[in-house]
Amino acid sequence: MEDLTICPHCGSQMKKWRTPAFSTWSAEYFWVCFNDECPYFVRGWSQMEKTTSVRASYRFRYDPDTGYRGPLPVWSAEALKSGIIDD
Repeated sequence: MEDLTICPHCGSQMKKWRTPAFSTWSAEYFWVCFNDECPYFVRGWSQMEKTTSVRASYRFRYDPDTGYRGPLPVWSAEALKSGIIDD
């Protein structure tokens, strides 16, 4: 059985990240890859600039409520790290 809390792009253990209190997401938390060397995050900077002309990237996320796996937009390498839940 596949461990959905492991980033498929870099193999790092993803971290539990608290979703914002007033967001429209149903999950209390997501699993997010906060590895700053993850290829998904690294290539996101050039991809976003090329396609949207915005200086941003994305981190890989897994929503345990819906099963969705995909991008979580970020505006800096430190963005969203304050929401990491330490178990």
